Order: sequence, then C-alpha cells, then structure tokens
Amino acid sequence: MQNRNPFCWVKKQMARSIYVSVSIMIYVLSQVSISNAYPIFAQKGYENPRETTGRIVCANCHLANKPVEIEVPQAVLPDTVFEAIVRIPYDMQLKQVLSNGKKGGLNVGAVLILPEGFELAPTDRISPELKEKIGNLSFQSYHPNKKNIIVIGPVPGQKYREIVFPILSLTLLRRKTFTS
Repeated sequence: MQNRNPFCWVKKQMARSIYVSVSIMIYVLSQVSISNAYPIFAQKGYENPRETTGRIVCANCHLANKPVEIEVPQAVLPDTVFEAIVRIPYDMQLKQVLSNGKKGGLNVGAVLILPEGFELAPTDRISPELKEKIGNLSFQSYHPNKKNIIVIGPVPGQKYREIVFPILSLTLLRRKTFTS
C-alpha cells in the first residue's frame, strides 16, 4: 500500500492552476486587441493621435513603417473645399484573419492631421464630383475639440487603396466692429 501525502497533491494542483492562470494572463495581455487595431478605435485610448515624439497612434498596432502618398493642392483660398488624396500602397497578396476565421483582404484606415483651422468639409459644401470620388466613405473628426484631425477606417483595402478626403480650408475670422 502506497502512502500518499494529501498536502503534496493539493500543492501540485495549486501550482498547476497558478501556472495556467499566469499563462492565460500573459497571453491575454500580450495580444493586440481588435478594438485598438484601427484609427477609429484609437480615439478611445488617445486624446491626441500624435505623441510629442511625432509618433502617431497607428504605430502602436503596426510594427512596420509603411509609406503613403498624399496629394494636396499647393495653395488654397480661404473658406474653400478641396480634396486631399491619400494613396495606401501595400502588397495585395497580404491577408488578414476575418471574423469568421477565414483569410481575407486587408482593411485600411487613416488619421489625417491637418493644420489648425482646416477641417472636414460639411456635406452641403461638397460638390457632386467630389461626392462621387468619395463614394460611401464615412469620415469623422478625431475628437470634437480637434476638427483638424480626420479619421476613417476600417475600410476594405482592395477597394480603397486611394482615399479622397473632402477638406474645408481655413476660414478667416471676421470682426463685426472695427476700432481705429
């Protein structure tokens, strides 16, 4: 007859459960949350999308630097609507895991930081030609107090490798009364 120590068994079970708990906790904490993976979701975690070092919120989820092309007019008149075109070149062969577990095309998103005073153009000021270029994209300000920062995404990367932002240029403030 074998003599078993009940405390030894309990001790092993506790050690095993602690090991499993710590392993699960490390796994959960080391995973990138889907909610932080796109610019639109970064709004919840960061009041300002640009750190003092110049790094933007996208760098917290993406490990590599990806070049983008931005096309804007050289000069614009005050209080006019113009387009800023952002091209996102990436390898179309790259895939991501979709919500159903299958592989699919990549989604893209963008945070466009404009100079102070510039903002997303109101829909009633956007020309029909520009509306056609924009399509069904939904833009929004990054924060109610930061109208010069525009966010879009996630959107399908294959369809939107080029995103057209409708921008309203700086509106000159007018005083009602002038003093001599």
